[in-house]
Amino acid sequence: MQKKPWYKQFWPWFVIALPASSVVYSLTAVYIFSQNQVDLVAEDYYKKGKAINVDISRLRVADALKLHATVAVEENQIAVKFDKGELRSNPNLRVTFTHRTLANQDFTQMVSADLKGTYHFNSPEPLQGPWFIEVEAFDGDWMLQGRVNLPTSDPIALYGQNKG
Repeated sequence: MQKKPWYKQFWPWFVIALPASSVVYSLTAVYIFSQNQVDLVAEDYYKKGKAINVDISRLRVADALKLHATVAVEENQIAVKFDKGELRSNPNLRVTFTHRTLANQDFTQMVSADLKGTYHFNSPEPLQGPWFIEVEAFDGDWMLQGRVNLPTSDPIALYGQNKG
């Protein structure tokens, strides 16, 4: 009986295939994770930390003016019902949707009210997942905010510093 050379036998290739498949899987995982990074830490964290105090004062102004809003989201159609409280008229609004982990999905929209006082606009794509919503005056004097996991059929209540 003549022996086969090692490269024509099954077991050496089986032993080589196990670590080789592990290396291929690891490189594939590194590639996938590098293409889909999660943005959990802000690069300008110091400036954002200082801005928190400004935001809190703007939330207090919204409470003082008795401002309230609800947001209804259906696929990529968004409607903001704004209770203007002590404001004389419906202002132009800056509505910001910030995704909790994917910064490339964040968007801001400037909107004006229709005759019924409702603000309508479309998002760039259907919204899914955890979102932080901010509604503020065009001049930035006050701000309302809220958190939501989309999709949801319930209207999203936005509030100043005092919830409710």
